[in-house]
Amino acid sequence: MSNAKVHISNPKDLRYWLGLNCIPKIGKAVYKSLINRFHSPENVFKASIEELLEVEGLKKESALAVKRFKEWEEIEKEISLIQKHNVSIVTIKDNNFPKNLLTINDPPPYLYVKGNILEQDNLAVAVVGTRTPSHYGITTAERLARELAEAGLTVVSGLARGIDSAAHRGALSGKGRTIAVLGCGIDIIYPQENKKLFGEITENGAVISEYPMGMPPIPQNFPMRNRIISGLSHGVLVVEASLKSGSLITARLALDYGRDVFALPGAITSERSKGTNKLIKDGAKLIECTEDILDELPVQRGVRKENIAENRDLLPEEENILNLLEGSPLLIDTIIQETGLSVSKINAILLDMEIKGFIGQGPGKIFYKKQV
Repeated sequence: MSNAKVHISNPKDLRYWLGLNCIPKIGKAVYKSLINRFHSPENVFKASIEELLEVEGLKKESALAVKRFKEWEEIEKEISLIQKHNVSIVTIKDNNFPKNLLTINDPPPYLYVKGNILEQDNLAVAVVGTRTPSHYGITTAERLARELAEAGLTVVSGLARGIDSAAHRGALSGKGRTIAVLGCGIDIIYPQENKKLFGEITENGAVISEYPMGMPPIPQNFPMRNRIISGLSHGVLVVEASLKSGSLITARLALDYGRDVFALPGAITSERSKGTNKLIKDGAKLIECTEDILDELPVQRGVRKENIAENRDLLPEEENILNLLEGSPLLIDTIIQETGLSVSKINAILLDMEIKGFIGQGPGKIFYKKQV
């Protein structure tokens, strides 16, 4: 895909894209229908009232608003801000508009982009979850995102505190690509603590938004933002979410779009896991390791396993435990006895090894080596 800035060199063309998006009661689906019918926003503004009303879903009030639109001075200010902040605009008519996003019924007509959208980003998985995760949630999100990136997938999330940030960090640590979808203008970094992460993502992926420059991160923006996260991805992994979490909206939208939904199980006593556990009860795929996700995606099996194995370094204690499990599965008490490590240390190591996909756990705290 081309990485060139789109339309900035032709403000006249861009002004019509921005202008049409300002017309009252023209939703994303109707905007898409207008472009399909007239091929460009400029042609929409040139069309007669009668021609406009031929488009399904367009009300007469909105058709009249198209013909009466005069807010071009505000549009020019928006274009100046786009240029000032070195932002790209990618429209649904451009070759580098994400192909996955074109398959939903209400894609954004254009995206504000910092960084680059590449062809390989069409193979993407979203990783989302609570803004107030446990240590287990953070470490698991980071490890799974890292391994997905190592397997060649782009990790999509929302740059929010908690699981979203952990997912982006994990993808970057796996030397992979990641896309952050904002619920505010692309010139606003929210939360501010993610300023460094924002910059790293633009260097190794893209930060994108459908909202105009200067749009604050108001609550009603985020459900709309979540549809883009789902739409960009082949599947959505939810890591720790309460029953009222916005991540469940992302998962529901993923189902509406025909995407896979994955969920990490958690303790039944944890409020952070009630949402993910409910997703599993409702049919989401329970995830224990990265392979559980990759099995559902169009990734070459041999290549992806090799990529993950190459990038997962074993600590000395982990290597020792793997050697112990080489012959047969062992009870945790036996592992503690053989290694001489404390119960808390062994529990932490075994959890990390399960997350990495090196070992599995059977009934009665029996651990076995997985074939990677």
